Parts: sequence; structure tokens; C-alpha cells
Amino acid sequence: MIHPDTEVRFINPEKGYGVVATKLIPKGTITWVQDDLDRVFKRSELQSLNPYIRSHLHKYSFTNKYGDLVLCWDHGKFVNHSFNPSCFSTPYDFEIAIRDIHPGEELTDDYGYLNLEEPFSCIDENTERKTVYPDDILRYHQQWDALLLEHAREVLKQDQALLDLVPKKTWCEYINAVYNPSQMRSILECYYQPEPLLNGMAQY
Repeated sequence: MIHPDTEVRFINPEKGYGVVATKLIPKGTITWVQDDLDRVFKRSELQSLNPYIRSHLHKYSFTNKYGDLVLCWDHGKFVNHSFNPSCFSTPYDFEIAIRDIHPGEELTDDYGYLNLEEPFSCIDENTERKTVYPDDILRYHQQWDALLLEHAREVLKQDQALLDLVPKKTWCEYINAVYNPSQMRSILECYYQPEPLLNGMAQY
């Protein structure tokens, strides 16, 4: 579930629609939690889907560490990419705001940790990275882990509207890791390694 203080708006012709804050979302706020209404599609299910449905599923879902496609049931599926994202995923099945997100500002993710199946060319943001690659997480996980650890204590300071959706065991594990950083799980856990084919190409 996406944070309740958000809505879908048309951003611009290049981006299309996106998710924006309707109220201030402070840094450290949990902005999304995977919940029981999110639809998880096994790889074995995909070929049985209508091709039109399958193409939309690939567009609006993300791939988890098991290779399953996760389709958010609410407008979480409209969150756009940015190399300077306002939100960041954690290996605990929730995302956090890594800066204050003001009313009218977009909630964005770095698609580099979403296991894309092919490179994704992005709008130029005057950043060193210009393209998202399927294995970005292998290159940047240490940097991203440091970023998540830097903001972890902020998560414990905020009133969390979505906290009831985080399993208690997961939340206790996260709190323990905040105070014992060596126990913090790595975002590298989110990586899905596709099976190679005989010709050396990845099988998604």
C-alpha cells in the first residue's frame, strides 16, 4: 500500500502520470509496504496470460528477489523513476522517504533495484547515470546500503501511517538492525539472478 497522503497526477507529456504528495511526507516516513492485496505472479503463470495483459503486467509490475512479478493494487504502480529519488526501497518489503517530500512533489524510486529485464533509458537529470541496467544493484548496493543506514533512525522518529501493514517480526528485526548496524540486511537481497540460457542470454 502506498502512503495515504498521495494521489496520481499527470506530470508531463514525457513522464505521463506519477504519484505526488498531497501533504508533507517527512524524511523517514514509510511510503509503501507490500501487502496482501498486491498480486504476485509466478513466472510459470505468465505464458498463460493474454499477450496484451502480459505487456501491461511487465509495464506496471516489479520483479522481486524470487523472480516473481509484483503488481501493486493501488497507485503505487505509477511511481516514476529518478536517479535522485525521494523514496528508497529496503530489503524489509517497505520503502522510506529519504528526504522531506512536499505537497505536489513526486514520490520517485530508483528503478535500479527493481530487477528490470532490459536497460531503461531515462530522462536526463544531469546525473552521471543515464540508463538503468538490470544489474545496477550489483554495482551500487554498498552505496545504497549506506544511504538506507544513514536514514534508518529517522524511520523510528516518525508517526508511521502504514506501520500496521509491516509484520511485527519484520519491524522488530528492523528496529534491532537500526541500533545494531551490523545486523542491517543489504538491499542486495532484493536482487533476482535470472537463469542463463544455453546461448548465454538471461532467462527472465
